[in-house]
Amino acid sequence: MENEPQIRLAAFIAIFAAMAAFELWAPRLERPEMAGALKSRRWFVNLSMVVISSVCLRIIFPAAAVGTALFAEQQGWGLFNATGVPVVLAGLIAFIVLDFAVWLEHLVSHKWPLLWRIHRMHHSDQGFDLTTALRFHPLEIVISMLWKAAVIIALGAPAVAVLVFEIVLNGMAMFNHANARLPLKLDRVVRALFVTPDMHRVHHSVVPRETDSNYGFNLSVWDRLLGTYTDQPAAGHDGMRIGLTDFDGPQTSNLGWALLLPFRYGGTRSGQDPNGSIGK
Repeated sequence: MENEPQIRLAAFIAIFAAMAAFELWAPRLERPEMAGALKSRRWFVNLSMVVISSVCLRIIFPAAAVGTALFAEQQGWGLFNATGVPVVLAGLIAFIVLDFAVWLEHLVSHKWPLLWRIHRMHHSDQGFDLTTALRFHPLEIVISMLWKAAVIIALGAPAVAVLVFEIVLNGMAMFNHANARLPLKLDRVVRALFVTPDMHRVHHSVVPRETDSNYGFNLSVWDRLLGTYTDQPAAGHDGMRIGLTDFDGPQTSNLGWALLLPFRYGGTRSGQDPNGSIGK
């Protein structure tokens, strides 16, 4: 699939533009402290992060997810390649399993201290908009790709299904991080199956019990089924604080600071209050 990078780039640009327009048309939260120069610095850091991560990924893992699927198919590796499951059914199952795998990875990144040191850079963003979906440390992107590659090989996932999953995952991440307002009735309907901005925003709360919930990026069913779903923030969306209490200040919008955060000491684990008890 030689044109896979071009397809993904075109999809990214189109979805980013659509979500940016959505935010301008129907903003969810108007916060003066998140506007102006600070917003520009946030956007610079978050957009720079996706560029750096993409370069690192292409150097360390040039095959990426789709290339891994093609290689597994050529070698006859994986459940679907070994059993001859119809491509459409294999693709559907692979999409669902990969979505759960990403949910599980996200959960573990909050529970395992070493992974939390890397993942907390994402949560250190004091704003919440579509660029927050791009604010992942390059180390986390590489680890995530290794995990997805293992799942893809084990399944023998069809390459087309993997490409669709990657595009949907990136697009849904930008959608549910968007500072955009869905009508409440529509939000209720959509979040019955998919993660909405109001649902995922709860996950970025400074309240440990709320941070330790709503781990989904695409399908909302995993949080509901496995007991990690929180409907609304206790302080309401207008009153909730976003970010990390341990890293609260203008330094969070500095690129060098963000890249070095996994190597900095300090900060409690996700879902842990200052007294050391795990919030849930």
